[in-house]
Amino acid sequence: MGMIVFELGCAAGHRFEGWFATADEFARQSDGAMVRCPVCDTAEVARIPSAKVRVGKGASVDRAAAAGWAPAANTAPVTEAVAGIAPEILEKLRELIRGTENVGRRFPEEARRIHYEEVPPRAIRGQASREETEALEEEGIDVSPLPDFLTRDTH
Repeated sequence: MGMIVFELGCAAGHRFEGWFATADEFARQSDGAMVRCPVCDTAEVARIPSAKVRVGKGASVDRAAAAGWAPAANTAPVTEAVAGIAPEILEKLRELIRGTENVGRRFPEEARRIHYEEVPPRAIRGQASREETEALEEEGIDVSPLPDFLTRDTH
């Protein structure tokens, strides 16, 4: 199954890319506040014109410039946010993340089952809305958002 890559930007001016199965899947995740800026964690994220598109053999067009779009002065691409992390540290962090079980949208349910000792403890990750996350925290269940650059598979 192929993936669509969207150029995204948040209200604070950070630019990053997101990979989605379909445009409808992006809309669903965005409406559910699951698409978040990896730099500042805001859910105020929108698609922006792609920076470069190949048009024919060897040619490229800067669609962002052609559309008159320019990033905010404080825009920092996600690569700059990662640039301060040594590659070996970043790889260790990704290795730790890969060692967790991805339970997807079942995250709130599984976190509760682990917390209330209904199942053996294990390291999990997945998706939860802001409301679900707040409810888990109110129950005394520790949760932490993971920045996109750690969960993106680089292999």
